[in-house]
Amino acid sequence: MTSTSRLTPFSLLHPTMPFPLDTVQKRLDTQLGFVRLAASSTGLCGLWFENQRHAPALLDGPQSWPVEDGHPLLCRAAQQLTEWLAGQRQCFDLPLDLSSGTPFQQNAWRALLLIERGDTCSYGDLARKVGSAKAVRAVGAAIGRNPVSLVVPCHRVVGAGGALTGYAGGLERKRALLALEAGTPLSDWDDKDSVFSASCDHVCMGNPV
Repeated sequence: MTSTSRLTPFSLLHPTMPFPLDTVQKRLDTQLGFVRLAASSTGLCGLWFENQRHAPALLDGPQSWPVEDGHPLLCRAAQQLTEWLAGQRQCFDLPLDLSSGTPFQQNAWRALLLIERGDTCSYGDLARKVGSAKAVRAVGAAIGRNPVSLVVPCHRVVGAGGALTGYAGGLERKRALLALEAGTPLSDWDDKDSVFSASCDHVCMGNPV
């Protein structure tokens, strides 16, 4: 798996959204690198890859969220994520807490939940679905701050013509996830080294239209 010497601490990334005060977390090792899961009393409120942009600083440091490896919802989420990445699960069945976002962001995140596995949607189409056809960049920014990666499938949003533009977890991860949903197991993925080393520097925001 990934060498920890190459990883950027989550605490070096910038917090942008408030989370529930009762948030707890769990760390999980996956084929695409380490993942942090976070839950509140309401539901799963976070899933971030290592080095993901916009990950909250409260994942690390002296004031970080408590680690609760045995937390029922976090264990359930970890199990479902493991099954999903192994191609053994088609969808997630987890309560969500999206309260960290603004009403506009939450509206965009809920629209992401309507994109079926194996399908993609352009930023422009998603903006129209949320009733903000002229606010494509604002919708793109909201998608980039989606706090629950994979479960809220922002990786299914692509640029005009299907271009892979913008993924806070790294474009190589996005490519791997879309390939997985198209039927290519992660064990067959040819670019593991790039996936594991994906960092903020590899994220190309591009033109989301």
